[in-house]
Amino acid sequence: MTFPVNLPRVGAGAAIVRDGALLLVLRKRPPEAGHWGLPGGKVDPFETVASAVAREIREELGITIEPVTLLCVIDHIDRERGDHWVAPVYLVERFGGAPAVQEPEALADMGWFPLDALPRPLTQAAEQAVRALQVGSAPPAGPFGRA
Repeated sequence: MTFPVNLPRVGAGAAIVRDGALLLVLRKRPPEAGHWGLPGGKVDPFETVASAVAREIREELGITIEPVTLLCVIDHIDRERGDHWVAPVYLVERFGGAPAVQEPEALADMGWFPLDALPRPLTQAAEQAVRALQVGSAPPAGPFGRA
């Protein structure tokens, strides 16, 4: 079954890293329910991407972040559903508070995982971000790399 193609939508995510481990959340909702992914969500109208990712992380995990370093830009394309999401992902190495699931209706679990021992399955976005982390592809400082 195919669906009408929607215009690309904008999301925002965070690759939160502590002591060499990546923070992942277990999704309950489609698409990709039952997959481990990055925390994040959609950008609301007239909201900056950096503000959106900070808000989403606060809502999902109860922690504060300051998105500074852009790690990569994710394309999540699901042709069968007619979905296309574009999502900048920030590398976050400092945060305030202790992360805990704040939206149990959306997230089944969360955890810290070494890059060489990640749970499966991963969301499409998490796969792309992990590749960026493994090759150290964070952009250099500059107008597009750091706020």
